[in-house]
Amino acid sequence: MNPTAPVNRTVQAPPADPWADLRGHTPARIALGRTGTSLPTAELLRFSAAHAQARDAVQVPLDAAALAADLQSQGWIVRQVHSRAPSRETYLRRPDWGRRLDAASAADLQTATADPVDLAIVLGDGLSAVAVQRHAAALLAALRPMLAPGLRLAPLVIALQARVALADEVGILLQARMVLMLLGERPGLSSPDSLGAYLTHQPKIGCSDAQRNCVSNIRPDGLAPIAAAQRLAWLLHEALRRRLTGVALKDDSATALLPTVPDEVSSAL
Repeated sequence: MNPTAPVNRTVQAPPADPWADLRGHTPARIALGRTGTSLPTAELLRFSAAHAQARDAVQVPLDAAALAADLQSQGWIVRQVHSRAPSRETYLRRPDWGRRLDAASAADLQTATADPVDLAIVLGDGLSAVAVQRHAAALLAALRPMLAPGLRLAPLVIALQARVALADEVGILLQARMVLMLLGERPGLSSPDSLGAYLTHQPKIGCSDAQRNCVSNIRPDGLAPIAAAQRLAWLLHEALRRRLTGVALKDDSATALLPTVPDEVSSAL
């Protein structure tokens, strides 16, 4: 045998990952593999990036002026309020302060409507201002044509350092039969921009979660704004008809005949 002759070595490709197809259908972290007893470097870097995005979503402030401009371009009248939490740090440490308006905001809303209204809509930064910034205007653009004709609406309220229950006090001051809170949800490692919608009939301070209906994970990669608007429109209609929300109002919108989304709305989203 000639020691200088080239040696043919066939390199076998690694076996196909049987989980690859499944991973293409979900953002969940499945079949990550391992290097010894640790994660592969690529997966560790992806996890670190997702964790950083979630932390940033909690801390990034809402650009209320830009959001108000987007909403005003749709024809909404917009007001801005602030909770009793003076800063983001206080908001995170004192959830109870995020559930009540500061004195100036409460005084301002007392003059916002002269007569009772059917619905007040509040947009709160919550734990992910990114979600509200990205998806709230699109959701409202889809929802508005689906609302019942003649429904009396209060001015839209943008609330800073807000928790879900802040909408109860807003609803009382605006004399609203029902209040809808659109709020940035707690970020997940695969969804830092998830928007939640909370609907409460006859809001009052001290309402429990059992008295609300929630539609969550509103975002293009979750529940699309058009689908969320259809669900909310159904819940709004039924809540007003039955005069209740919460555990007594089951979400049967998937089996109900839903209104068709106008072509101009669908093409704009």
